[in-house]
Amino acid sequence: MLKNSPNALLNKSIFQHYLTLPVPDDKCQATYLWIDGTGENIRCKTRTLDFIPKKPDELPVWNYDGSSTYQAEGANSDTYLMPVAIYKDPFLRGNSKLVICDAYKYNKKPTETNKRHSCLQAMLAAKDHHPWFGIEQEYTLLDMDLRPLGWPKNGFPGPQGPYYCGVGANKVYARDIVEAHYRCCLYAGINISGTNAEVMPAQWEYQVGPCEGIDIGDQLWVSRYILQRVAEDFGVIVTFDPKPMEGDWNGAGAHTNFSTKAMREEGGIISEIEKAIDKLSRNHLRHIQAYDPKQGKDNERRLTGRHETSSIHDFSAGVANRGASIRIPRGCAEEKKGYLEDRRPASNCDPYSVCEAIVRTCILDE
Repeated sequence: MLKNSPNALLNKSIFQHYLTLPVPDDKCQATYLWIDGTGENIRCKTRTLDFIPKKPDELPVWNYDGSSTYQAEGANSDTYLMPVAIYKDPFLRGNSKLVICDAYKYNKKPTETNKRHSCLQAMLAAKDHHPWFGIEQEYTLLDMDLRPLGWPKNGFPGPQGPYYCGVGANKVYARDIVEAHYRCCLYAGINISGTNAEVMPAQWEYQVGPCEGIDIGDQLWVSRYILQRVAEDFGVIVTFDPKPMEGDWNGAGAHTNFSTKAMREEGGIISEIEKAIDKLSRNHLRHIQAYDPKQGKDNERRLTGRHETSSIHDFSAGVANRGASIRIPRGCAEEKKGYLEDRRPASNCDPYSVCEAIVRTCILDE
């Protein structure tokens, strides 16, 4: 824990005592989650229910002050929360639930950062193709001075090389947070498929998927919430900034793996992957604008053609090439089936926007 973090100074063993208090069997604490007006941050608030919900449509519509989340004017601030997916709550446990919600304005139209609404329409139109997604979420841990965790206060760690998938106190920092997050995701019902230390010290990655259709966005947003909550307990800050440290340091992305049923079938369907790559090549700018909340401005700092990235200005593709826009894993090229990896999405991307763009380009031909 960090000595200058108020959260880290709190006695967690005392808090655990209160969590052991019995809760009536017919009561449920439901924590509603939604994306605020930045398009990057998640907000939450909790209510008591007199039943245990099993489906989102059983949950009541709620509202919040949108003027305090950059989503409404103070004179007309009520903004609505429409529950869309439910997960087990790894923090309160018991019957408690995490509820990811769509946000709607006073006129019942989606807020500007409600990207799920249009993404769902695309996924429903493409459902016969069974689009699968897996997202590799990179992030960086910071101390309370906004310095990468474990870095010298007045200098820099040694050059990149020993940190990726590293082991040892001089190579990786805060594995406790990473492992706690992993367990919490498994408990909640998130299809987390792995984790590893990344190339820059204090940077980590976890993977969510495979998920079909809209589930990938729901699960990735909830996994981000869980990560922030775990780090909060340890007094550590999580940043999804695509280039948290300027200089000779890797940035952070959200590499997005994508396939359709035709790409995954036996019988030499590599042509289906090649068709998708051709379509992506003709829509490069559109995808760059969809792949970070600032329409490419954040990714400009990351996609430089260095540090295992492609150039933001050019489209490229290759087998096992981590410097390309689109990578075909070598195993997929050899088996002539599988998936493609879009390496352009930024770590702070909205997964709904990313996956909608891919589906509309590769499947719906829009």
